[in-house]
Amino acid sequence: MRILAIESSCDETAAAVVEDGKKVCSSVVASQIEEHKLYGGVVPEIASRRHSEAIVGVTRQALEQANTTLKELDAIAVTSAPGLIGALLVGVNFAKGLALSTGLPLIPVHHLRAHIASNYITSPTLEPPFLCLVVSGGHTHIVDVKDYTDLYVLGQTRDDAAGEAFDKAARAMGMPYPGGVHLDKIAEQGNEDAFTLPHPVVQGAPLDFSFSGLKTAVINLLHNASQKGEQLSVADLSASFRKAVVDCLLKNVILAMRHTGYKKFVVAGGVSANSLLRRRLQQECREEGWELHMPQLNLCGDNAAMVGAQAYYEFLSGQIAGMDLNACAAMPIENHF
Repeated sequence: MRILAIESSCDETAAAVVEDGKKVCSSVVASQIEEHKLYGGVVPEIASRRHSEAIVGVTRQALEQANTTLKELDAIAVTSAPGLIGALLVGVNFAKGLALSTGLPLIPVHHLRAHIASNYITSPTLEPPFLCLVVSGGHTHIVDVKDYTDLYVLGQTRDDAAGEAFDKAARAMGMPYPGGVHLDKIAEQGNEDAFTLPHPVVQGAPLDFSFSGLKTAVINLLHNASQKGEQLSVADLSASFRKAVVDCLLKNVILAMRHTGYKKFVVAGGVSANSLLRRRLQQECREEGWELHMPQLNLCGDNAAMVGAQAYYEFLSGQIAGMDLNACAAMPIENHF
């Protein structure tokens, strides 16, 4: 089954052709990073306009790379939630137009489910059930993946997502957008024990996260040093902050794995590319005897291949949308469209 997938939830316009949920026939991503870098973050209105300009060309390129045509496809899939509402609407309306003109079924896909599905591409033998940490700029969830379309959130952030905290801390240290990537590289050169930072916990909810206080602690260190005319080591502060975030993530993951009794652990989302997180997960899973799955680096960020992978399983479960499909800025991962 060949599916053309469309992704436009944030600042990447992407299209891909995916076969049977695991074989990527093509994957094209048009990034807006250079433009948003001017403003230190994603400007929603600009993102929506750039999606409108890029989506036809990206889709055409994906079809050409897959050496296929619309007539040879079996379905159209699109990310319809969650994300920036204007950006989502561009993709949803474009996909609806394609589905209407071709008569192909339209498959709505939840963005976080798609991130998890990136692992079905990297690890074709991976099958639920398993525990997954979805960690990105906008989301930090511990998800019980009971089946391909049966998912349940066990824990999540109460404030900032881990990726958001990385980006904000990096910006406070003077790094360009997207800050998390730069912070990770600089942290490799620093001493992670140079600064003692808090490890926030959520009382009464041991699997939930809180990163706002940790981010604020870094900002306060920088402000206090500036007021005294002191210069802090950016590499050391980056390394210490990265370690604190990863410590918080790992603590809850280990607790959740022991609670559920699962022996398979999966990580997904943009922050799954973080070098320390990947190293620590490999170490912990090796010591605990858990099977670990991580997406290849080019599938960690937003892309349409992961949308096509999840769409295959959504189609098999009967998740077909009509022309009344709408975009939704926020939607629990458990929900069906």
